Amino acid sequence: MSSIVVARILTPVAHRTLRHLINRKSISRFHNYAKTLQIVIPQSNQTRLYSEKKVFARDKPHCNVGTIGHVDHGKTTLTAAITKVLSDQKLAKARGYADIDNAPEERARGITINVAHIEYQTESRHYGHTDCPGHADYIKNMITGTAQMDGAILVVAATDGVMPQTREHILLAKQIGVKDIVVFINKVDTADAEMVELVEMEIRELLTEMGFDGDNIPIITGSALCALEGKQPEIGKDAILKLLAAVDAHIPTPIRDLDKPFLLPVENTYSIPGRGTVVTGRVERGIIKKGSECEFVGFNKVLKSTVTGIEMFHQILDEAQAGDQLGALVRGIKRDDIKRGMVLAKPGTVKCYDHIETQVYILNKEEGGRAKPFTSYIQLQMFCRTWDSAVQVLVPDKEMVMPGEDSRLILRMIKPMVLEQGQRFTLRDGSVTLGTGVVTKILPKLKEDQREELTEGKKAREKRAKAAATGQ
Repeated sequence: MSSIVVARILTPVAHRTLRHLINRKSISRFHNYAKTLQIVIPQSNQTRLYSEKKVFARDKPHCNVGTIGHVDHGKTTLTAAITKVLSDQKLAKARGYADIDNAPEERARGITINVAHIEYQTESRHYGHTDCPGHADYIKNMITGTAQMDGAILVVAATDGVMPQTREHILLAKQIGVKDIVVFINKVDTADAEMVELVEMEIRELLTEMGFDGDNIPIITGSALCALEGKQPEIGKDAILKLLAAVDAHIPTPIRDLDKPFLLPVENTYSIPGRGTVVTGRVERGIIKKGSECEFVGFNKVLKSTVTGIEMFHQILDEAQAGDQLGALVRGIKRDDIKRGMVLAKPGTVKCYDHIETQVYILNKEEGGRAKPFTSYIQLQMFCRTWDSAVQVLVPDKEMVMPGEDSRLILRMIKPMVLEQGQRFTLRDGSVTLGTGVVTKILPKLKEDQREELTEGKKAREKRAKAAATGQ
């Protein structure tokens, strides 16, 4: 449009003006024409139509925390309330409930399904906050979320007290290695003081039973909804500030493993038009720098790439350290090539295995585990980092394993996944957490005939054993 205006209107005007000046030799007239042209031709300044991204300033220690607890006890409301209270102090960007649970199904059902990551800071620390789902059906996502935490905020509604997922989340947090917990008793605006006291006693007993220091764990009472709506500051805003002070004081700043080669378990993958593929997750160890060579390992794949950009909470980083929750832009890889559960690592530092020896503690019924013992060849689901896989269990030393026992188990995996000696994992049987364990030894890779045995039934095993005995 501007080129048409210049060509058709302004150029002839300029020509006529110069001709007139040359003919009349009038300087004063030139000034008048110049003023007229100045009015007719507006000055245009070139403005940028995109916003520059902020560079992340690492001026405070970084810590990963999150909300755990039973469904509908107010975990997401508390997360929104924390951002609202801190936004008044310019320490966070306020996020509404709908901004955190933003998937259509989450909004329709009013529950959290996927893990959400929020950023905020207090006067002393920078936090990455994980909002975990409480519903029993989404325990897989909850395990992933808890695995990324340095400490947890346990949310319990004063109206309900301790519920099934409250117990299960504390148990999973303990097994995954979350040592520090702060408790927030929510919804005190709808319960009487006596009820709140009973709930506090119940929580302390449960935490002691689960192996935490129940008597000394900070318990804050308040209402996340009041804080979000700006009502009753004594149980609203003030309670949130008390909770954050307790988190600052009670959850220690973790010591990061920065010297080892970098490793990031992939949580999600995205395709950004014009940029490429972005993978997100929490850096488990080491330092990732922009321009670093890397490889994706898992699901029988090894894909080489280069990290071309790093962001944390939409802020640019030159390098990311262990503990950072980040998005990494990678070169030459399609989104469909990468799956959740793969690992982004320094080339040549990790391998996939499908045959391991482990030491596992089997939970008893009181701890939320099985009531009956189990024998060899039971099929279970193994959860580790961000992946899960079906495994066949072999009991080498005895006929069966009883609930409450600490036992040596051989695990044969349906698909090879990235594992290391000393790696922690959780075993589940359907909707029941069976136990937690640690990898003690990497065994030789499964042969083809052993891999076929993983899917055969009891009758086929008996027939094979009988044929082997007859052959001898």
